[in-house]
Amino acid sequence: MLRAPGSDAPPTLSVRIAAAAGAACLADLLTFPLDTAKVRLQIQGEGQGQPPRAPRYRGVLGTVATLARTEGLQKLYSGLPAGLQRQVGFASLRIGLYDSVREWLSPGQGAAASLGSRISAGVMTGGAAVFIGQPTEVVKVRLQAQSHLHGRKPRYTGTYNAYRIIATTEGLTGLWKGTTPNLMRNVIINCTELVTYDLMKEALVKNHLLADDLPCHFLSALVAGFCTTVLSSPVDVVKTRFVNSVPEQYTSVPNCAMTMLTKEGPLAFFKGFVPSFLRLGSWNVIMFVCFEQLKRELMKSGRTVDCAT
Repeated sequence: MLRAPGSDAPPTLSVRIAAAAGAACLADLLTFPLDTAKVRLQIQGEGQGQPPRAPRYRGVLGTVATLARTEGLQKLYSGLPAGLQRQVGFASLRIGLYDSVREWLSPGQGAAASLGSRISAGVMTGGAAVFIGQPTEVVKVRLQAQSHLHGRKPRYTGTYNAYRIIATTEGLTGLWKGTTPNLMRNVIINCTELVTYDLMKEALVKNHLLADDLPCHFLSALVAGFCTTVLSSPVDVVKTRFVNSVPEQYTSVPNCAMTMLTKEGPLAFFKGFVPSFLRLGSWNVIMFVCFEQLKRELMKSGRTVDCAT
């Protein structure tokens, strides 16, 4: 990503990781109800072995309102602790390491990064982060998906209870359930999100359309969020269904995808698209704007401390 105007040096690796973790946690905190609505819309109609019921959720705001009315406002934030844990261990690496890996893959010091090196950096950082953050993803999705309505007893009473029950009933591998679709999803998301933002921001600044400041960051992040949603939605729906499934509901990830296709049709792969875009679009805007500002402030703080000593 381009260097901030007026800065003497590019952000250090530790600054990038810390800024990414802080910005991602803030973005998650502010957009979590939309993520919960997306999960509920994505699993709607699967039935988990029972005849499909009539849809209870209609649209983003309708889903949020229905959840708040029938299960309480706190249900919109069910799984938030796991979500924040995920951002600290996952987003901090995939976003914080991207610039360093991209520079390492570039042909020389100060040379412009090629599209190939940008994509490779997105694949490498996104793939590595998935294996670290997958247990938090499994717990987050299951807590968001579970409901106490219709006489159901919730599978989990809280975040750490979910970690314990999954590990004891499904083994440690249960915490890494759905790694394959999540790996596919996050490689797509990481590449599209970071590369699109990187290229968009670079084009706007180099062509003197916008300065490297808040409006540029906002527009670049919004475009990145839309492109990411379009490409990642089918894999995201399959990932959510598979991760949330009870044991033996689906024999494999391809079986989950084929079951969706045969029972619900191709549009099932785009269930929850609007909340996905609202969530990813708003998440990208908040995260990237805060990320850029945090990097600058942390570098200023570091220079102030250096001068003082």
